[in-house]
Amino acid sequence: MHQGRVVYGAIEEVVFGHPATEAVVAQMDRLGTRRAFLMVSGTLNRQTDEIAKIVQALGPRCAGLFDAMPAHTPREAVIAATNAAREVGADLIVTVGGGSITDGAKAVQLCLANGIDDIDGIERIRVHKGVAPEMTPPTVRQISVPTTIAGGEFSSIAGVTDRSTHVKQMLRHPLTVPRATILDPAITVHTPEWLFLSTGIRAIDHCVEAICSRETHPYADAQSVKGLAMLADALPRVKADASDLDARMDAQIGTWLSMGALAAGVPMGASHGIGYVLGAAFDVPHGYTSCIMLPAVMRWNASANAERQMIVAAAMGFPGHSAADVLDAFIRSLGMPRSLADVRVSPEHFDAIAEQAMRTNWIPRNPRKIESPAQVREILLLAA
Repeated sequence: MHQGRVVYGAIEEVVFGHPATEAVVAQMDRLGTRRAFLMVSGTLNRQTDEIAKIVQALGPRCAGLFDAMPAHTPREAVIAATNAAREVGADLIVTVGGGSITDGAKAVQLCLANGIDDIDGIERIRVHKGVAPEMTPPTVRQISVPTTIAGGEFSSIAGVTDRSTHVKQMLRHPLTVPRATILDPAITVHTPEWLFLSTGIRAIDHCVEAICSRETHPYADAQSVKGLAMLADALPRVKADASDLDARMDAQIGTWLSMGALAAGVPMGASHGIGYVLGAAFDVPHGYTSCIMLPAVMRWNASANAERQMIVAAAMGFPGHSAADVLDAFIRSLGMPRSLADVRVSPEHFDAIAEQAMRTNWIPRNPRKIESPAQVREILLLAA
């Protein structure tokens, strides 16, 4: 008999297929907010008019703008954005950009609520040994316009990197999830192809690790299987024609579905656990970590969950095939990196990666039990 608990998070609306500019204005009208602090992609701000259009549409309701959030959301940039938002008296944060910006805004919400104004203060609000500390809930919330498709705009978890230790640390609070997420495929055409497609593999990784989890349930499966099928269909269409907005919309909706299982309490596995370490310690982009690690993790796990892996292969259009092989071929067809060597991570680093991965939240939840760093090393060798 199934047992479990599905918690419906604090996201209120998902708006899809409407232009971002009009949707942001409509959300401010709905929420009754007056002072929006924009956290946006620097590239989008400097090289396109997308941000200028939003600023113009908001008029005096745009209180400030921050466009200097690097990849992997370093503490220093979180504090810089927090202090800027505090200074202008923001009552809403609007993000336009990729996952690092979305995560940055989640962290800013917690810093604002808990009076944090320097990098050491983040120690007080980060998750320790899987447990989030007691803290004041955020009152300045966020709405998000994502330009990549890793899915962080549907989660209440943020990853923030401590550059002094090269470790990505988790922040978590139910109210950090955006109040509204706006999926506008037109704004994603500016996203570099490698970034859009690789974050799409990150979304596939959510679906696959959820389907293969020992802790999944039918509610989560329904979203993961449909999300995986949509992403497997849409990403090659985006690769074939970058201007295909229908394909981009399907990929965005597939990503939304990919986050359903996580929101419903289904844990991720070793691909996510190892990916955290590769991102923080070696600056490997999030999407690339999934491109490289997911097939290897599936191969290593196959002895423990072969039946669940069959669901993955079938959802991707290849019933009866090895899920690891299907994923490997699919990722290669998109022109993404497929080995640790491709991102300049060599075997001399494997012991350190394995040690650090054991301390992440997801390695203990991998469907095939991982009891030692030596087993993580086995997975790394499969991805070498």
